[in-house]
Amino acid sequence: MNEEATGTPEPGLVLRTPRGRSFRFDPGALCLELLLTGDPGGLPWSLETLREPADLVRWAGESRLPDGPRLSVDAADLDRARELRGALRRMTIARARGEELAPGDTDVVNAAAARTPLVPAMTPGGERTWAAGATGTAMLSVVARDAVDLFTGPYAHRIRVCEAHNCALHFVDTSRPGRRRWCAMGRCGNRNKVRAHRARTAGPGDAGE
Repeated sequence: MNEEATGTPEPGLVLRTPRGRSFRFDPGALCLELLLTGDPGGLPWSLETLREPADLVRWAGESRLPDGPRLSVDAADLDRARELRGALRRMTIARARGEELAPGDTDVVNAAAARTPLVPAMTPGGERTWAAGATGTAMLSVVARDAVDLFTGPYAHRIRVCEAHNCALHFVDTSRPGRRRWCAMGRCGNRNKVRAHRARTAGPGDAGE
């Protein structure tokens, strides 16, 4: 079902390709959504979306963090967000390859997780909200704690990087068989199927086309 049918927002963030096409991608975890704020391959600054504090506030509101807290974010928070993002990206790649995590990266995550997190609260009407005084540092603590849960939990061995040669999106494979290879079947999965079909049906004279 879609958002209109259920009234519940679909998980994930809307991304745009270099050609301007948009698509929704759900990496499966809050900490991995932070990776979507910059190019997975570390390409030029033009692809960076965390350029000013307001960008981090916007990301928090679009992320799977519930009820978008009213954040106070400064330049130091922005620097910490980029540092945490870099550590998470390297950790994700290492885990996808079955490699050990670098101590320097886990130190960054642990330091962020150790800070005071956002405090949940409720209104007299029974609605969930966040306590006043929410900061970027507190929000990043929640992201880092989510990373600790992911990288030490039952899906730690299912952290993946899309296998498409021109895609580097990261995700958690929560499928029952645990054999997911693509960021999304509607994107890289379908492209691979099309290429495989063409390779199977191409005649001898088509090899050089």
